[in-house]
Amino acid sequence: MDIDTIMLDAEERMEKTLESLKKDFGKLRTGRASASLVEGIKADYYGTMTVITQMATVAVPDSRTITIQPWDKGGMGVIEKAILKSDLGLTPVNDGRIIRISIPPLTEERRKELVKIARKYGEDTKVSLRNIRRDANDSLKKLEKDKEITEDDLKKSTESVQKLTDKFVENVDKRCQEKEKEIMEI
Repeated sequence: MDIDTIMLDAEERMEKTLESLKKDFGKLRTGRASASLVEGIKADYYGTMTVITQMATVAVPDSRTITIQPWDKGGMGVIEKAILKSDLGLTPVNDGRIIRISIPPLTEERRKELVKIARKYGEDTKVSLRNIRRDANDSLKKLEKDKEITEDDLKKSTESVQKLTDKFVENVDKRCQEKEKEIMEI
C-alpha cells in the first residue's frame, strides 16, 4: 500500500458514507410525497420478503399522494399491511386496483422531531467520516513506521486526509441544513 491508495480508499469510503446519508434523508418524511418513502418497505410476498418497488409500480401523481399499483392483485393486501407496519405513520387506502397513500401536512411538533432525526443522521455520518480519517491516518503511520515513507510525507499526507475529511464534513453540514429547511417548510 502507498499514500495514493490510502487516500483513494479513504475518499471512496467517505463518498459511500455520504450516499448512505442521502438514502437516510430520502426516508425522512417531509410534507411532500416522494417514492423514496416506500422504497425500503418489504412485504411478505408468497413467503419471500420483497421490496415493494419490485412487486408494484410506485408513482407520485401530486405533491400529497403516492400511488402503488401491484403487478399481481394478490400482492395488494401484503403491500397494505407492510405500509401499515412501517414506522411512517401513513394509512394506505385500497380501492381494489391501486393503493393510495395521502401525505398529511406535518404538525410543528412532528417537524421538530424530524429535524432532530435529520441532525442525528448527520452526526452519525460525521462520526463515520472521522473513523475513516482515523483508519487512513493509522495506515499512514504504519507506512512511516515500516520506513516506506518519510516523516515529512506522513505530515503532508495526514494534512491531506484532514482536508478531505473537512470537505466531507462541510458537505454533510450543508445537506443537513438543506434537509432541515425542507422539513420546516410548510
